[in-house]
Amino acid sequence: MTKAQLIETMSQKVTHLTKRQTEMIVNTIFNSIRQSLASGGKIEIRGFGSFKLRNRRMREGRNPKTGSQVHVPAKRVPFFKAGKELKEIVNG
Repeated sequence: MTKAQLIETMSQKVTHLTKRQTEMIVNTIFNSIRQSLASGGKIEIRGFGSFKLRNRRMREGRNPKTGSQVHVPAKRVPFFKAGKELKEIVNG
């Protein structure tokens, strides 16, 4: 499901909101998640899952084209962990 499909589905289910209002709500939710992760926070949505940051350490990699060593700097990456209820729904 794409973001546009999510907005379309939500606007059909909530009849008193326009598609534009639904889009603003979805964008606000996603922006809040982005801002929280950017500031080092964690997001937990009960029954769905949690988003947090994981730290990747510095390492040496290889350029596949030339075979030379490349320095890969340390970085933070977002990580999603599915909640118990979501896992149960997916697994039947």
